[in-house]
Amino acid sequence: MTRRTSNKMEKRLYRSRKSRVLGGICGGLADYLNVDVSMVRLVAILAIFVGGLSFLVYIALWIVIPEEPVVYKEPPREA
Repeated sequence: MTRRTSNKMEKRLYRSRKSRVLGGICGGLADYLNVDVSMVRLVAILAIFVGGLSFLVYIALWIVIPEEPVVYKEPPREA
């Protein structure tokens, strides 16, 4: 989740590809904040039930936050 740019690490917020249930928003936030994804999901579910506006915020984040880029690894060359 970090990208190396001229000797300094830059942290970016992406929708997770690995820990996704619906859109990857909670997984991406958990990676960005360096917390357990279950805690982020619990807070999101509580926020949706307590205040109905949270669901619209989740949908907006789903649209705005880009998906985590795919990293392709080159297969090892045979000698």
